[in-house]
Amino acid sequence: MQPREKTRTIRIGDRVIGGGNPILIQSMTNTKTEDAESTIRQILELEKAGCEIIRSTVPTMEAAKAFRRIKDAIHIPLVADIHFDWRLAIAAIENGADKVRINPGNIGSKERVMEVVRAAKERNIPLRVGVNSGSLEKSLVEKYHGVTAEGLVESALSEVAAIEDCGYDNIVVSIKSSDVMMSYAAHRMIAEKCPYPLHVGITEAGGLIRGNIKSAIGLGLILNEGIGDTIRVSLTGDPVHEVESAKQILKTLGLRKGGIEVVSCPTCGRTEIDLVKLAGEVEELVKGYPELDLKIAVMGCVVNGPGEAREADLGIAGGKGVGILIRGGEVIRKLPESELLPALKEEIESFVKK
Repeated sequence: MQPREKTRTIRIGDRVIGGGNPILIQSMTNTKTEDAESTIRQILELEKAGCEIIRSTVPTMEAAKAFRRIKDAIHIPLVADIHFDWRLAIAAIENGADKVRINPGNIGSKERVMEVVRAAKERNIPLRVGVNSGSLEKSLVEKYHGVTAEGLVESALSEVAAIEDCGYDNIVVSIKSSDVMMSYAAHRMIAEKCPYPLHVGITEAGGLIRGNIKSAIGLGLILNEGIGDTIRVSLTGDPVHEVESAKQILKTLGLRKGGIEVVSCPTCGRTEIDLVKLAGEVEELVKGYPELDLKIAVMGCVVNGPGEAREADLGIAGGKGVGILIRGGEVIRKLPESELLPALKEEIESFVKK
């Protein structure tokens, strides 16, 4: 799996995408952007989780003005999400936006598009063209007898051309659908026709379970083709979950290292410790060590447990109210169930000190 190195390199704030650079994780705030303090708190929480680019909606002039205060308080690039009002795009740029998500087709005349491009060009701010299957132009729906991958690609290329016609090519493109296979087909098509970096995601994917499954399959298919420069996992709920899921998708595909991987057995009638509780506690514990690149196994019985645990850097294999702690394939301690988590934490800490 190779990234599309032929894509243009684009700078977003202090981050660089495209041209074979690492895929970056993006999310979107769900606070009222006008409430700068709440928005800042959420972005800082997302930063801590591993978010690398953040997008916030700009529905009012007050939201655009809040960008200045937000920008000064955070540490990752801030993207303005604009719909319909070209003046809000210019105001967001003037107040520090590092990128603007906008569609020329829904802000009116070419003169208005030119004004937005002029403001972006003065500060070398990228414009992200975003096409969504839920708002595909009626003419394209009629042309292709429904919402199709071909229609999404044609719409996106048309929006790109509107910006290029204004003499600007600092562009990022996204084409999203809640239909996984349509998204996959559309990304394969546009990758052949578009030199710009692509922001990838399955839009309106759903809640935590359904949304994660759809996003993992869709992003897995697309990224495995070497397509994609930034990603967002779109989930209904706390955007921190989006970032955590995105990190796991990238790591599972071998596109990112770092962070502790936890493997745990599904439990069965042989399990004689509270493995569900213990595995959940371990998952929470390891979030505090994003700098470590380790594998930890949490297993519930003596059948597969010891073998799996020996394959990991650290492992727990449960017995009847007890468990063995394994490091580097060797059993180092046998402990009561209640002492397994503190002992594992102690072992993790020893890797930090190396």
